[in-house]
Amino acid sequence: MWNLTFISEEDFSNHVKATIEKYGEKLESFDLKRFNKNIIDPIKLIFDKTVYQSSWEEIVSNEIFRQRDKSNNNDIGYFHQRIFQYIKNCHVPPNGEEGGWDVIYENADGIPIPDAGNVHTIYVEMKNKHNTMNSASAGKTFIKMQNQLLNDDDCACFLVEAIAQRSQNIKWETTVDKKKVGHKLIRRVSLDQFYALVTGQEDAFYQMCMVLPSVIEKAVKALEGTIVPHDTVIDELRALASEQNVESEDLAIAMAAYMLGFGSYKGFH
Repeated sequence: MWNLTFISEEDFSNHVKATIEKYGEKLESFDLKRFNKNIIDPIKLIFDKTVYQSSWEEIVSNEIFRQRDKSNNNDIGYFHQRIFQYIKNCHVPPNGEEGGWDVIYENADGIPIPDAGNVHTIYVEMKNKHNTMNSASAGKTFIKMQNQLLNDDDCACFLVEAIAQRSQNIKWETTVDKKKVGHKLIRRVSLDQFYALVTGQEDAFYQMCMVLPSVIEKAVKALEGTIVPHDTVIDELRALASEQNVESEDLAIAMAAYMLGFGSYKGFH
């Protein structure tokens, strides 16, 4: 049974697959050369391994995860934004077009805005997390929204945050040119509240989250031959360790790790 009423199972599954495929080269397997592309910090690896009481397999796996994870937020941003192309009355403009908005929501029946009556269009700037904008970026975004209100007196502008501090739909107040500014039609909205508004279903975001794990699992299985990485870093480190004239396996692997960052340093070569 498919329980989501605001998006079809086919559209949702295709969107999940497209998001996974956006991970692209990050899903490529890690060998030792790729692992050390930007030169790891062997001292940090050894501190982390010892302080956290981890095995070499765990600490290497964590470092690979960290390297992959650095750019994954952009891919999750793709998921949060482009899902709205499948939801009624929502439109996702091509990048950089139609004012550069992430989502545009239109409803001929009117859209209620707290303390501001009804409008017929909402222009959305979407952020992954509430603390990703510095003051300059926030000011620039607020000015963009002000300009939109000047050009269209039948709209509101939303800053929608996937990871907000709390569930909210509030007037957005920020600082522009050292002055605190705000407008009742420029609002800061958590993702769950935006889902509720555009779908008419209070718990729409919750319902999406409940089906997401199983859909991701099916998509990964379907793509398994092309996306599951087979990392060889720990095997290559063990091979290097076996060449060290050191009795302790742990110290031998530590020496192999040292050579990644310090191979040309005095004493190591």
